[in-house]
Formats: sequence, structure tokens, C-alpha cells
Amino acid sequence: MSGAPAAGFTLLFNPRAIAVVGASGDPRRIGGQPVKILQETGYRGAIYPVNPKYGEAHGLRCYPDLASLPGPCDLALIAVNAAAVPEVVRECGRIGVPFAVVLSAGFREAGAAGAALEQELKTAARESGVRVVGPNCIGIMNLNDRVYCGFGAGFANPDLKAGPVAFVSQSGGFAFSVVGLAEFEGIGFNYVVSAGNEADITTLDLIADFLERDEVEVVVSYIEGITDGRRLRRLGQRALELGKPILVWKVGNSEIGRAAAESHTASMTAGYTLYRAAFEEGGFIEIDDVHDLVDAARAFLSRRLPRGPNVAVLTTSGGSGVLIADACDRHGLKLPRLAPETVRAVESLAPAYASLANPVDVTAQVTGDDERVNRICAHLLADPNIDQLIVRYGSVQGAKGEAWANGLAAIAQDSEKPVLVAWSRVPDRTETSIRILERHRIPWLLTPTRAANAAGALYRFARRRERHFAHATQPVTRQIEPRALELPARAGALSERESRQCLAAYGIPVTRALSLTPEALARLEQPPLPFPLAVKVDSPDIPHKTEAGAVRLNLQGVAALRRAADDVLAEARRHQPQARIDGVLITEMADGVEVIIGAVNDRFFGPLVMFGLGGIFTELLQDVAYRFAPLDMETAHEMIREIRGHPLLTGYRGRPPLALDALADALVRVSRLAA
Repeated sequence: MSGAPAAGFTLLFNPRAIAVVGASGDPRRIGGQPVKILQETGYRGAIYPVNPKYGEAHGLRCYPDLASLPGPCDLALIAVNAAAVPEVVRECGRIGVPFAVVLSAGFREAGAAGAALEQELKTAARESGVRVVGPNCIGIMNLNDRVYCGFGAGFANPDLKAGPVAFVSQSGGFAFSVVGLAEFEGIGFNYVVSAGNEADITTLDLIADFLERDEVEVVVSYIEGITDGRRLRRLGQRALELGKPILVWKVGNSEIGRAAAESHTASMTAGYTLYRAAFEEGGFIEIDDVHDLVDAARAFLSRRLPRGPNVAVLTTSGGSGVLIADACDRHGLKLPRLAPETVRAVESLAPAYASLANPVDVTAQVTGDDERVNRICAHLLADPNIDQLIVRYGSVQGAKGEAWANGLAAIAQDSEKPVLVAWSRVPDRTETSIRILERHRIPWLLTPTRAANAAGALYRFARRRERHFAHATQPVTRQIEPRALELPARAGALSERESRQCLAAYGIPVTRALSLTPEALARLEQPPLPFPLAVKVDSPDIPHKTEAGAVRLNLQGVAALRRAADDVLAEARRHQPQARIDGVLITEMADGVEVIIGAVNDRFFGPLVMFGLGGIFTELLQDVAYRFAPLDMETAHEMIREIRGHPLLTGYRGRPPLALDALADALVRVSRLAA
């Protein structure tokens, strides 16, 4: 039942009438809160309390059941004993109520009996045609239209600021506390949903809905776990197409966190590695704190994306400039040299002892001279080498701050480049200036580092969006041998010899190798390949040859080859007597840094490729990068740069650098094989 288009959720968020099933007049009970909240927060539709125990609730007539309602109803808010919920959903179907929000707990999160009850709820929803949010949720909110359907302190605030951000969370209480904190920092939401156990409507359904709504500019999601990784990836691509970021708060990434997530909503959690790979390829920006949410949302609500990684920094504090430079480097942002004409223009305006390198430090001497500061900003924005501007202008308050904010807004409007301001907030002294920046969609951040982090988020999204539209993936043009297509589909593991055949057919270079039976090896008189050589057992049943003692390296001479082959075969048979052994594989020895390229077809997310340092470092350091197949060359190079061992690949301490283009090409070709 999942996957409804945005239009399909219209009556969920804009119900003309709401029935509260399990309503009471006691505000201490879950069923006693929703009616009162709807009344006090300005809901304009009809409210129908439903409970056979009461004649009225909060001054409204209380109906014994849904069939007794005096008119049509679009949404049922269900707060009854868990065992009664499936029948209430069936009753919704019988009278034509299209949506239900189940506040009741006691389902999958409560153990085996609850899981069986949740399955019954799923069946009831499917058979009745009723779309269900929950169970085990605290409600939904449409702030624009004053639809506060739920319980708890988060719903009892009629003064929450509406805005263009939508939020779906797998933790209800946490979500509405975040809404309050973000609202304090000036970020408003239009839709907030506690998804609960997702028996029917899922977090991904809601993200899909929010992306298609014109009134939503940024989507936020708190995720403990999902079961449809492929759809998550598709939504990431859709976010890039629409230019709407998904700020994703993925939790449960550690062993302790996963255990907590499972006990919370009984969510299914795949490894964080897979989620991260999905986030990296799509329109997702990862956050892990309320401040990250606020800063990224504020940056994206500017509606401007940089065209490249180059940032100009203007500061009145040298220390702030260093902080920004360090943070920019962590995000792959560059602080390039300014164009000569820009340097001349800034020099004519800056104090004699200012630093004209990037960051441009005009010192505190210019504080309060808002016109001069803004003229410098204009020159930096006009520099053809610059894609974003970060301004750190502190200690400007009152009327001076307002004049500077208005001047900067006028300059920013004449440019398509993002402008971000790091500005300390002083209560009652800077609020008007901040409102000016917000009105003109100029993001302001409380610290220099947070400003650089926000600039990094804009750049990552812009780069992925450009890549998405460029369709940069190049097909492998090499003719694929039919045998290569048959081998991966065969049951069981391939031997190294068969793997080499398959890789070669995909144009992936491999060292020369020769497979010999014991009989052929006994007759060997001349070296089959130039020394030094390696000898390994040739068996599809022994993938970890080193652990089996079935590898010998750096061999010189035919006699040494024969002895090594005898040893390898004996060790292999001792290690695994039932293994199929085809002989030995004699291979060239190759110099260089050992790396590993792997691929896996995950049942939730699809095929992905892994890259990292090889040999013993693979498991010891866990220094690997993952991306989904197929790759393009840019993504392959991105993976190579991502690992901590990257300096070893570029010529560390006088060692020759690896052929990184050839390595990236191998990654691309393996990804084609995996896809």
C-alpha cells in the first residue's frame, strides 16, 4: 500500500473533519488531549469525540462509535487499547474514513504478541483501504492550516512558527522537541509527522510526499532504520532533480545505538555503511545535531547553490579566518587566490595593515564602517574565481548592525552566489539585524565553523546535483565474452582462475597467471613466467588461501616452484579435505601498494562497490569506502580520496605514486560487473 503520491495525502494533512476515537475529558490521559489541543490551536474543521463511555468531552458531544457520526470524516485519531485498534480501522473503512493516525502503543515494539497484533492491523488497513500513520506514534502536524493532531507538550503550543521545512521522524517525542528548539533559532516547519512503527505509511512515503509539495523547500528526516534501501536511493535522486535537500539524521549506527533503535520502534536497521553510500550519491545532507539541522536548513532556504568549491572569506578577526579555513578544508572547499583586480579593489578600501590573502582579514579597525565592509563584500562576490562568500563581522549591534545588514542584503541580491554570515547573537541588540538577513534569505550562523559547515553542505548538494544531470557514467565499451556473463551467475564461489577470466573479459587488467595440474607441474622444466612468482591453490572452495596455508610468494627457480606447489596442495587438503582442487595457480608478483576492490549485492540497497587498502589492512583498519554501482570516473576518484590511507597511493615518503586513473578505471569496470 506504500508509495502514495503527494495528492494522495491531501486529506491526511487537511482533513475537513477529525474523529478522536478513545476521547475523554481527562487531559492527563492520551485520549483526553487531542480534542483540547485541536480546539486551542485553531483547527477550523469539525471535531468528533468518539467513546461510548462518555456523553461529552471538552464541551463537545461524544459519539458511541464512528457509525454514529453526523457527517463525513477524513481522519480518525485513534487512542484506544492496542487490541481494539484493528477493528477501529475496519470501521473507518466501512464508513469511508480514508486516513487514521494510531497513537496507541503495544505493537511490534512490545514483543511477539504485539508483532502479531501489528500484522493484524496491517491486514485491516490493506483490506479496508484506510491509510494508517503509526501505530506507536504521537501524531501529525500541519502548521500552515492549524491541524495539530496528537498529544504531548509539542502539540500544545499554538504559537509555533510555520515555515517551508517538513519533518518526518521515527521518534515522535524527539521530533517535536526538535521543532521547538529549531523554532527558537528561527526555523519554521509546515509539516511534522511522527511515523511510529510504520505499519502502513512509511517514512519514505512521507519523504516522497513532501518532496513533491511546492510549499516544502527542505525535508528533514530522523531515521532509525528502513527496509527499502532502493527506494531511499531513488528519493535521493528525486531530491537532486527538484533541488530540495533531505537533511537526514541517521541514528543507531553503533552497536549500542542499534540495540536502542530496535527496542524503541522495533526498526529494521541495515549497516550504516550502506546508508552512507546512499546518502553520498543522492540529495541527502547528513546531520547529527539540532544545530546542524538549523544551519543546513537556513543555508538551503537561501535558494542559492555554489557552482564550485571556491570560497572567499572576509573577517574582522584573524582567528575566525583560521577557523573557517580549517573547516572549509574538511568539506573539500578551497580558498583560492583572489583575482588581481579584486586584490587591487580590496586594497584601496582596507586598512594598511589588513591581510589581503584569502581569508581577507580587514581587522577590527573597520568595525562599524558598514559601507566600507559591504563594498569589500561586493568586490569579493564579483571575483570570477569565487563561488561562495563567508563573512565574519562581529560586535556590530543596534542601528549600525541594521544598516550593515540592509546593505549586505542589497549586494547579495545582485549576485547568484551564496552569502553566509557568521554573526554572534546578542539578545535585544541584534534581533532586528538578524530578521533583516532572514527576510532576504541570507543565512546567518552563530560561529565561524558553523558558517563553513553550512557552506560545505551547499557545495556537496550542488556537486551531486551537477553530477546527476551530467549523466557522467560512461559504459564499458569492451566486448564482453559470453563465458564471463555465465560465470557470475553460477552457484557457489569462483576459483581465482575463473575470477581472472571474468575480470579480463570486463577489461580489468590482471597479472599473468597459469593454472597447472599436479601432473603438468611434475613435467615442468622451464619457468612458465618471469621470476619471481607466486603459487596458490586453485580451488573454488578455499577463498581464504592464506589462512589455509595455501600460498607461497617470491619464488625463484623451477625446483622451488615444484616444492612450493607440493606444499600448497598438501596444506589445502589438510585444511579442507572435501574441497575441489583443480591444481595450482602460478602468478606474477606485482610491486606497489596493495588495495582491495570488492562488490556485494545487498538485498535492501542493491549492488555496491568497496575500495580500500588491501592485505592485512582491510580488516585491521576497516579503511574502506563504499558507493553504489555503477560508478563514474569522478565517483571512483572520490572513493580513492576518501580512505585514510590515500597518501600511500599518491607517493608517500618518496615512493612512486600509483596510476590513480587506471585504479579509478578498474573501479568503474568492477562496478559494471556488479551492476
